[in-house]
Amino acid sequence: MTKTIRIGTRDSELALWQAHTVQRKLEALGYDTELISVKSTGDLILDKPLYELGITGIFTKTLDVAMINGTVDIAVHSMKDVPTKLPQGIIQAAVLERAASEDIFVFRDGKNADDFNAKTTIATGSLRRKAQWLNRYPYHQVVDLRGNVNTRLQKVADNDWTGAIFAKAGLERINLKPENHIVLDWMIPAPAQGAMVIAAMQNDTYSREACAQLNHADSALATYVEREFLSTLEGGCTAPIGAYAEIKENRIYFKGVLFSLDGSEKMEIEESVPVSECRNFGTLCALKILEGGGRALMEAIKKEL
Repeated sequence: MTKTIRIGTRDSELALWQAHTVQRKLEALGYDTELISVKSTGDLILDKPLYELGITGIFTKTLDVAMINGTVDIAVHSMKDVPTKLPQGIIQAAVLERAASEDIFVFRDGKNADDFNAKTTIATGSLRRKAQWLNRYPYHQVVDLRGNVNTRLQKVADNDWTGAIFAKAGLERINLKPENHIVLDWMIPAPAQGAMVIAAMQNDTYSREACAQLNHADSALATYVEREFLSTLEGGCTAPIGAYAEIKENRIYFKGVLFSLDGSEKMEIEESVPVSECRNFGTLCALKILEGGGRALMEAIKKEL
């Protein structure tokens, strides 16, 4: 059996870049493909912070429905946008080799790191970034920033902020990374940041087998650990959580953090295990955070949101 694999994607420049990347890789393997773009709820509602919308998988839900309805066969996502629990019948078909995981700070023209020494305003739509920023710079003001990458960069230019926080990989993928930026090497990224994932229907053997050939084993394992940590900590609640795992010489090195919403409280863990002992590693790291005071912190976060 052969068929044209219909690739579902959001219609932002970054999402289309990611979908075209998967399309090229599948066609290089000899598969026929077609690109189908849709607009997600997260792209349509830009006047509220994401956490206020109360929708799990706000950037992925529309594509989930399209797959379940049979409109598309697979969907390409920034993995950090994908809920840890996928809808019934949908599976993770492949994780592509991960790009840069770091966050970067993009300065408005005329601004630089000297501005951090005074009271200033920076922008981000992420609870995780906001909490980590306020932990380091409690005297700064953080304002909400929504929209796709292009829209957010324009807002930085149009507003009197010092700048805004972006994922390095997203800007690099579409050649929009400005010269005037710094890498925030102290900021722990979102779980799976920098990774692209392909989702497919569990019963679609043809598409699953095609996508499996694009899977990058180390990236899949590292992001699995990070998302396992996230899933165990969150319990369905949005919270300022960072996680990063990397594999070096057959060991997995992991860093995880949980912050209060205002950044004043920080809980962290840093551990490593041999790859052969990675089963439940992310869960075990999360449980140590929870048992060390994280459970009470998560309850406080739920009451505040």
